[in-house]
Amino acid sequence: MKEAEENRQLGEKTLLFIDEIHRFNKAQQDAFLPYVEKGSIILIGATTENPSFEVNSALLSRSKVFVLHQLSIEDIVELLEKAILDPRGYGDQKIGFEEGVLSAIAEYSNGDARVALNTLEMAVLNGEKQDEAIEISKEGLLQIIHRKSLLYDKDGEEHYNIISALHKSMRNSDVNASIYWLSRMLESGEDPLFIARRLVRFASEDVGLADNRALEIAVSVFQACQFIGMPECDVHLTQAVIYLTLAPKSNSAYLAYRYAKKDALHSMSEPVPLQLRNAPTKLMKELNYGKGYQYAHDTEEKLTTMQTMPDSLIGREYYHPTTQGSESKIKQRMEEIAEWHNNNE
Repeated sequence: MKEAEENRQLGEKTLLFIDEIHRFNKAQQDAFLPYVEKGSIILIGATTENPSFEVNSALLSRSKVFVLHQLSIEDIVELLEKAILDPRGYGDQKIGFEEGVLSAIAEYSNGDARVALNTLEMAVLNGEKQDEAIEISKEGLLQIIHRKSLLYDKDGEEHYNIISALHKSMRNSDVNASIYWLSRMLESGEDPLFIARRLVRFASEDVGLADNRALEIAVSVFQACQFIGMPECDVHLTQAVIYLTLAPKSNSAYLAYRYAKKDALHSMSEPVPLQLRNAPTKLMKELNYGKGYQYAHDTEEKLTTMQTMPDSLIGREYYHPTTQGSESKIKQRMEEIAEWHNNNE
């Protein structure tokens, strides 16, 4: 950086290219910032991660982001054909391919040219030699390609993209899409317990009280995954995904907490009403702790007119039940309680 600054003063620009820039921690990335601002260096950083998460925000705000998309199957096939014909590749050898082999390699590579070229090299090395030629068949290729090279990084952006796709497909009650995203995660080596934990969360966040069994099933599947692990627990996860996807949906419990949380954070100093406080000591009783408390079990309806909300929050409503599934019964019960209060207050 010092040399680049000296060169800038002499009118010479310095171009600095950093591969895998996300491997630099935030403090190390900060070291570039003053030199980028002064123009001492033109910084080009390459990363396979999402720069929003891995690149210092100050540095990112002074940069232009270019997204490089994966190559198409047609691009990969063209690249393979050039590698076969070019003298720097296999142009000096006689290589024959069964129809569809190059397309199969391209599909297997999942848009990654390096994987495609490595697979081509393995196919040539293991090809059937006939006189001076090498023949590569689909059957021979299948012995090399055991499974598709899935784009998946358990610590990267694609990890979160796919779990998001699973969650939103389930929320949208699309059972086939949900099973697809589940299988894609499992076949890529995802920890089944990570998926199971997300299903437990989904059971309350998106199904909630519309189906009281959803949480039970999700927790049971989590335990099953702990007991037997992969690959046997794939069927348990599939069962839970199907159940949760097709279950009636309600996020009313999720929203109720979000609404109440706002009030709780802004009223942390609000005192607990005296009638709701326990009075285990004589002094507390003298201070009127517990005075006016009404025991609901002493009434026929199991209801009382006692105030249980802080004074500043009386009348506040957080939970608004839907009519989905079993939550319709909860809605009916809440209406009955509200009617009773209206008649007795």
